[in-house]
Amino acid sequence: MKQESAEALALNVLAWLVGDEEILPVFLGSTGMDGAELRARAGEGEVLAAVLDFLMMNDEWVNRWALETTSDPTHVMQARYALPGAEQINWT
Repeated sequence: MKQESAEALALNVLAWLVGDEEILPVFLGSTGMDGAELRARAGEGEVLAAVLDFLMMNDEWVNRWALETTSDPTHVMQARYALPGAEQINWT
């Protein structure tokens, strides 16, 4: 997946997160951002990577996102690999 497609997918995930009243506060708490900062930084690669990292913490969230957006759940990890910082991830 190319970086541009990965960013678009991450923005899709972010839009989904923002629409979920239960998960959004968990995401904001984990990042230390508030809603205003999230809006201001939503297009930054670091934030988009954090969105995908956060979603992948819970398979249920990935599957819910995929179902509710009619997306392929495997695209989340593919997108994450296409964004900056993926080379530093240790999945073990």
